[in-house]
This record gives sequence, structure tokens and C-alpha cells, in this order.
Amino acid sequence: MPRIVVEPVLTKAQKKDFLNLPWSLHSGDPNWVPPLRSVQIEMVNYKHHPFYNDAEVQTFIARQGRTVCGRIAAIDNFGHNRRYADDQVGFVGFFESIDDQQVANPLFAAAQEWLAGRNLPCMRGPMNPSLNHECGLLIEGFDSLPTFMMPYNPPYYPMLWEGFGFQKKHDLFTFEGDREMLAEVDQKVFFVFEEVKRRFGCTIRPLNKNQFLEDVRVFLDIYNRSLVGTWGFVPMSDAEIDRTSRDLKHLIVPELALIAEVEGKPVGAVFGLLDYNPRIKAIDGRLFPFGFVRLLWNRRSITKLRLVSTNVLPEYQAWGLGMFLHVSLVKPGIAWGVHDVEYSWVLENNHLSRKTLERGGAKRTKNHRIYDFTW
Repeated sequence: MPRIVVEPVLTKAQKKDFLNLPWSLHSGDPNWVPPLRSVQIEMVNYKHHPFYNDAEVQTFIARQGRTVCGRIAAIDNFGHNRRYADDQVGFVGFFESIDDQQVANPLFAAAQEWLAGRNLPCMRGPMNPSLNHECGLLIEGFDSLPTFMMPYNPPYYPMLWEGFGFQKKHDLFTFEGDREMLAEVDQKVFFVFEEVKRRFGCTIRPLNKNQFLEDVRVFLDIYNRSLVGTWGFVPMSDAEIDRTSRDLKHLIVPELALIAEVEGKPVGAVFGLLDYNPRIKAIDGRLFPFGFVRLLWNRRSITKLRLVSTNVLPEYQAWGLGMFLHVSLVKPGIAWGVHDVEYSWVLENNHLSRKTLERGGAKRTKNHRIYDFTW
């Protein structure tokens, strides 16, 4: 049997091999959704993305003879290591492999060597490429399609990571609910909703179509400012915010993205994205030449919503504004025709969010794990 050879990706041909590998590994998996090809090129910096203004990446592929059988990216996130002096780590992501520890091990070893050469004593992942993007290895919930911008992997991947020596760092939970559960929501939820309106004069407005990009920036600014105390969080740069605003422009439904204001000041936001993944699967990840039209055509027929983020500025977080935003989304969601909602992801130590969702009737359906390997 040919030995496994790991190569740093340097040439155009190697980049093509890296990008195409998921299709050869997973095309027969009914629950795999191909990445958007144009997005993946930027996420590994084959075409520049603003994330890499403050980070560097090296990708690797594994070959068995002439056949590509695995890949990985090693990432030095400068922003993380400036922000967390006591948590100096490198990151790994975009991992793919056949079910063979003898393929996975040299890939992890190549990433480790690259990161160790930068004096980083630990590697953490999967990050594709950071917590602000897709992250985590699926360890529970393999029986359904992932929702939009959530990662998926086959069930044997955790064994490959743990077989190399990775250990759990944190789990990221996914919860799901449907419109029928609203009738069973604890009345305390609605009491909090009315109290927030009465006591604090809090108002809700949808994203303004006439100042669309400005309001998306408001969302992302609240996101940055609200998560300062969250484990591992690194704020998005202005350049990343601009790029993300542009990328989301055609995907956001304004009435499903709400901003909470107190005395005209934005203090919180809830951001729902339609689940485009069944359509991405249908177009095989190709937006061009006609995939983008198929992605957005008749969006009213999409009845599953991913609640990506509910964020409140720190000085207002004790007011119950998170619950206020969730309840405010119910009416426009029903008007759109939403039947199912996924809340993803929720950090395992975010006890307030977990208890709020469970009290509202949501069920935990998936678990993604972030691993560390220290040397």
C-alpha cells in the first residue's frame, strides 16, 4: 500500500485538490451539504479575506499514491493571541479525511509542526477559520441536514481527532423548536416581555430596507460589543464587518432581523437567517452562473429559520432583553410562515440561554465540540 505523504499547499493544482476533496469524500452522504465554492476559496485565503489581515494560514493535503485522501489548515490568529495572553494557541480547521487514523495523524502532525514553529504550544479546533465563522466538530446529531452556516462531518471524525490525542475544550449546543411549542411557552416569558416594554420603554424595529448596510453594521457592532466576556471571542475588525455586511445583503430577510432600542439607541439585536442549505445542496455549492438565482427564488417557501445570534449590550443584559427580542420575533416569524427554528450555537456554559430555551420548550438536537491538543 502506498505510504501517506503530506504536502503543504503551494501550487494552483494543490489548491484545487484541497478545495475539491469534500466532494469526493461526502457526495454520497444524504446529510452532507457542500460548501459554497466561492466562499470556501476566501475562507482558506486562496482569495484574500479580511480575516487574514490579522492572521496567517497554511493548508496541507495528504496523498496516498496519486489520490488525495485528507486535508487540514493550520491558522495563526494574531488577534486571539494578543487578546488572550494566557491562552496562546494555534488553530486547525477545514479538516477532511478518509476513515483512517494513518491519514489523520500525519495531517495533524503537519499542522502541529507549523504552529510549533511559531512558538504556539497548543492547537485548537476545528475553526473554519474562527469562532465568528463555522466551528466545532459534530459529535451528536448526525441524522439530519445541518442548517445554513453550520458545519457537518461524518460520525467517524471524532474518533480521528481523539485518536491523535485531542481532548475536549468546549461543547456548542444546538436547540430546535417549532411554532406549536409557542402555545406551551411559560407565561413568565410573556410577563418579562411586557415588563421590559413598560419599565424601560424598549421598542423593537426590523432592519430598515432603506439603510440596509448601515443596519447590518449596527447588528455586527452589537455582536462585537455584547460578546466581550464570551470564551474565546475575538471582535470582528471593521474590514470583516464590511465584508460580512456585503455578503449578507441578499440573504437577510429584514423583518426577521430585529433591533431593540432604548431612547433611540440600539442596545440589542436578534438575527434570523433562512435555512438555505437544502438549496445549496441542490445547486452543489455553485452560485454561478445561475445558482444564486435558484438560492433566492421564492424564499417564502423556506420555512426553517436559523436563529444565528441574540445579542444585548453588557449594560442592558440584566433587563431580560434577550427574551424580549425572542418574543418579538414570534409574530413576524409566523407571518413569514416559519415552522421550525434552530438556535445555534449555544456555548455549554451559557446557562442563562440554555435554561431560557429549555423553559420555552426547545429541544437539544446537536452537539459540536471544540478540541485542544497541547505539547
